[in-house]
Amino acid sequence: MLFIPLCGQAQQTAEFQTYKGTVIDSNSGNALAFAAIHIEGTNYTTVSNKEGEFSIKYASDPGDVMITIQFIGYKSKQLKLSELKADKVKVELTPTAVELPEVSVISKDAETLVTGMFEKRGQNYAATEEHLTAFYRETIRKNRTYASLSEAVVDVYKQPCLSYKSDIVSIYKSRKKTDYNKVDTLVFKLMGGPFNNLYLDLMKHPEMIFTEKMLENYDFTFDRSTRIGKRLIYVVDFIQQKHIQEPLYYGKLYIDAQSLALKSATFKLNFKNKDAASMFIVKKPNNAEIIPTEASYRVDFIEKDNKWYFGYSRIELGLRIKWKKKLFDSNFYSTIELAVTDKDKLSNGNTIARNQRIRPSVVITDEASGFADPEFWGELNVIEPEKPIETAIRKIQRQLERK
Repeated sequence: MLFIPLCGQAQQTAEFQTYKGTVIDSNSGNALAFAAIHIEGTNYTTVSNKEGEFSIKYASDPGDVMITIQFIGYKSKQLKLSELKADKVKVELTPTAVELPEVSVISKDAETLVTGMFEKRGQNYAATEEHLTAFYRETIRKNRTYASLSEAVVDVYKQPCLSYKSDIVSIYKSRKKTDYNKVDTLVFKLMGGPFNNLYLDLMKHPEMIFTEKMLENYDFTFDRSTRIGKRLIYVVDFIQQKHIQEPLYYGKLYIDAQSLALKSATFKLNFKNKDAASMFIVKKPNNAEIIPTEASYRVDFIEKDNKWYFGYSRIELGLRIKWKKKLFDSNFYSTIELAVTDKDKLSNGNTIARNQRIRPSVVITDEASGFADPEFWGELNVIEPEKPIETAIRKIQRQLERK
């Protein structure tokens, strides 16, 4: 029987195999984080973690089904899914040559290219509502110790990029464990669940960074072009103009040369303005000063059949807490990520019932029992946990077993 994942539903058979690999640079051997992995002929996708590791689930006998691995700046690679049955398979990607922008592009300017990217949103991105299955993970560390770990498989009814309607989300399966003694009285806005990641869809929510005053707030310049597979990618750097006082962003836009679609964006918040701390804290203790140390963002889009779709986003936040009358500071680090693992088009007006939808302010309910079950996710695809997260999961398992 063929293993066929169904969006947002439990799979119909347990006859599946987990295929694992590690994506590395063929020259240096360094891990390639956030590489896109796609099973050909399906909508099943995932990403590699920060250590280059990935896993994806499919039929126990995949036959000649192929898997494609892509990473910006590297040649794409295809191999049989069955080749990933062995342990610790290393998938080597070869870097492509870095290129100067074409003369025809240089003759314009980076501002014009970015403006064209936004003007073509309706043409390049899905014009219909999509039903996505996605995996969500949120971690909070206090200094070196994990204070909270949340994971969930969610159903997302993704609205068209030009639609005024908000995305709809429900939790299909989740687990969470929080040590509230370590979290103290600090409350993170990032504990708002999957909506934080969906708001990073800059094609649906450009106002998250680029408002109508985009050209007045930012300077845009060309960086060297690159490729993903055979596709030419223009790289545009952006940074807030020097006279702007409010904290804005700086980073890179990776724009597909053929379609002018945004393939990827990586950016950070400018911390020169001390008001930046207020963007992350809902409330804080009166005897504490909050100092942001990191706010990094990433969003990736996937192309299929000449349309581009939201695929992955990640937020990394660091805060230092200086306590009055305390000798040592507290350092908090939060990472949240969401990866689309499957999608299908909606039919017959299907949607998520109102009583099953979660609000943007949701905090996933504590449910630690799932950590004691090594088969908790079953056939559902997830992002491979990085080594420190694996250690935290094992620690939670031991605690539950002792109880």
